[in-house]
Amino acid sequence: MARTVGIGYQNFEQLITNDNFYIDKTKFIKEWWENQDMVTLITRPRRFGKTLNMSMTEQFFSIKYAGKGELFEGLSIWESEKYRKLQGTYPVIALSFADIKETNFTDTKEKIYQILQNLYIQHDFLLTEGFLKEGEEIFFRKVTSDISEVTASLALKSLSSYLERYYGKKVIILLDEYDTPMQEAYVNGYWEELVSFTRSMFNSTFKTNPHLDRAIMTGITRVSRESIFSDLNNLKVVTTTSAEYADCFGFTEEEVFAALDEFGMSDKMQEVKSWYDGFIFGTHTDIYNPWSILNYLDTGKLDTYWANSSSNSLVGKLLRESGTDIKQDFEALISGQSIIAQIDEQIVYGELDGSAEGIFSLLLASGYLKVLRYGEYNNEDVDELDYELCLTNREVRKMFRVMVKSWFRKSRKEYNGFIQALLEDDVKGMNFYINKVALATFSIFDAGNKPSEAAEPERFYHGFVLGLLVELSDRYTVSSNRESGFGRYDVMMEPKGDDDAVILEFKVQDPEDEKDLSDTVRAALEQIEKKNYEATLVEKGIPREKIRKYGFAFCGKRVLIG
Repeated sequence: MARTVGIGYQNFEQLITNDNFYIDKTKFIKEWWENQDMVTLITRPRRFGKTLNMSMTEQFFSIKYAGKGELFEGLSIWESEKYRKLQGTYPVIALSFADIKETNFTDTKEKIYQILQNLYIQHDFLLTEGFLKEGEEIFFRKVTSDISEVTASLALKSLSSYLERYYGKKVIILLDEYDTPMQEAYVNGYWEELVSFTRSMFNSTFKTNPHLDRAIMTGITRVSRESIFSDLNNLKVVTTTSAEYADCFGFTEEEVFAALDEFGMSDKMQEVKSWYDGFIFGTHTDIYNPWSILNYLDTGKLDTYWANSSSNSLVGKLLRESGTDIKQDFEALISGQSIIAQIDEQIVYGELDGSAEGIFSLLLASGYLKVLRYGEYNNEDVDELDYELCLTNREVRKMFRVMVKSWFRKSRKEYNGFIQALLEDDVKGMNFYINKVALATFSIFDAGNKPSEAAEPERFYHGFVLGLLVELSDRYTVSSNRESGFGRYDVMMEPKGDDDAVILEFKVQDPEDEKDLSDTVRAALEQIEKKNYEATLVEKGIPREKIRKYGFAFCGKRVLIG
């Protein structure tokens, strides 16, 4: 009989005690312990079992769980007598930054202070037994939700000292989701303040802490060493391209297919693979995200469980406000193609704006992209690797399609009206609706700097093209800024069936040469003819009479189509 799937469990003891469905990942404990790294930073996408593995690791090593070896009976770690003797023998400090999602630095600090205060409350037996010296007791009592930054930065190091002396053993520190407040700080504009505070805390906790035996930090991204890890030369970094712990987070295909067998769903293997396979960690391919698999086992329905399980606001913001090249690459990705890019796994949040390398690195770390291959040098003189990237799987592609549609949510009725008018060759309707769409959506493609009016249409039209690609993917192959004839067209819509082909040319009014927008439309249409943009379509056998051409003229947020 299949075990019961418990959705949302992040406490190992609770999961095991309830006999819920669980795939054994205790080999992580053995692999981590035998690697003997002082401080290990492991990055994985959200909902890939980081928190559950941290809970498992805490409950294996922590003195608080001494005598609770039954939690691990029947699991791989319990097969070794060496590890059975190791269970429950270390003081462990475990904390998580997962809930720190504040919009300002003051509230973020207060949340961190509360986490530290709760840790000290958990260990208040050090006070009641009169174990601490007078100065230590004063410091201990100072760790409240209203402390100084200096006291906060020393809190974990001091607690390590007390616990080492009390138990006669150095401590293990486990910090889960270390980068959650950092993403919020970037989005909300207090990055520099948080970096300064965090660097000090991490240095005293993980670098200059003589009471530390080992530590693990987990997160989604590897924040650049220059920002918060500049002093941590004892840090072992394990990213999605690293070989270590490759199958310890997420489910392997063998594990997923065994689960489908258990639940009587063996006939669904290929459907499940199409939707949820595709993650690659190190050289380990065919990794599935656990959240979607668990929800599928629970409901039996294919859906976007993982992709829609949290906010994608940062990703959406970066893509909307990105430049032409990035949007074109995104057009290719959402169409099912791959792109070539450079990746730097050290995310520099301050340089994300407009940086293709930064944005695609973030998308890779977040699990939205996978690496098909890498290793060829882009330039013999520059030590940069080419990465071939594509969207991870069908679930992720669907998520991005929904995201693009959401960009036009404020003008959904008008946008749908424009699409229908375009399909019907109704120029009057196209003009009516496009102006309403432009007014409603120009601002969401604005990067925040005061843009020139000439630059606004370009940002708008690339977002607009993505919208066309998503809305008309069943009937058209949509491409932009590609070579055809003697130049580069703006937008080409190649029909998959009997529809007319469409070429769109965007042009900003030049007041010196064009008295009004109708002159600009005429210039756009003349460019289509002069540059022979229809050549690609004609070569593919589309009759010239079935190729429609439109000029889009912009003046500020006003648009005229002809």
